[in-house]
Amino acid sequence: MKTLAIHKLVAALGIFSCALFIAPAANAQSDNPGPRFGVKGGLNFSQFFVEQPTVEDENIKVGLHFGIFTKIPVTDFLAFQPELLYTNVGSKVSYGGSDVSNLLGIREGEVRFNLNYVQLPLAFGINLGPINIQGGPYLSYLVSANVKNLRTSDLATINTIELDKNDFHKLDYGLLGGIGFDLRNMTIGARYNYGLRQVGKDGMAKDLTNRSRNSVAQLFIGFGF
Repeated sequence: MKTLAIHKLVAALGIFSCALFIAPAANAQSDNPGPRFGVKGGLNFSQFFVEQPTVEDENIKVGLHFGIFTKIPVTDFLAFQPELLYTNVGSKVSYGGSDVSNLLGIREGEVRFNLNYVQLPLAFGINLGPINIQGGPYLSYLVSANVKNLRTSDLATINTIELDKNDFHKLDYGLLGGIGFDLRNMTIGARYNYGLRQVGKDGMAKDLTNRSRNSVAQLFIGFGF
């Protein structure tokens, strides 16, 4: 049900963005006051939606993102905004039940996934005066990963299981949508990223994150030069 809701949200953002693109240009104000180049950063609120019967709870992980952006006018009301960001995402997933040991080979408890990407968002923005509506694709490369509180199911030991970036897909891609408010040399806003590729590559990482994709809500602030 959670995955279905996410798909509906992405579809709604796509339809909304298309409607804005085909709206008459006369309805948009051409003089956008926002910065043309700058640095930005903010908070990530990320979560996995794991299709795994041993999952008891999925909680949000709070992370950071930061980097640079540029805003290239295409028409009076349309702009292209590529960015280069470092972004930290993941999730906190609780596994339990009588089958967790047999199916996954781990102990019951919360497992914290930490994935660090270099991300290239390629957003188009429609400027409505100081407001801009953003949408487009993104591409990410996994630079590091670690999984905390992951231990073997053998109660006689306290051995930990280590997962790193080789256990996850190095390339991630997806769609983004959001809204920003520009005022001279500052921009603030909110954005949602939805991955189209499964996070886990193979082995235990694939089993633990079964069919999970990156789902990230962002709050950001940027300053222009």
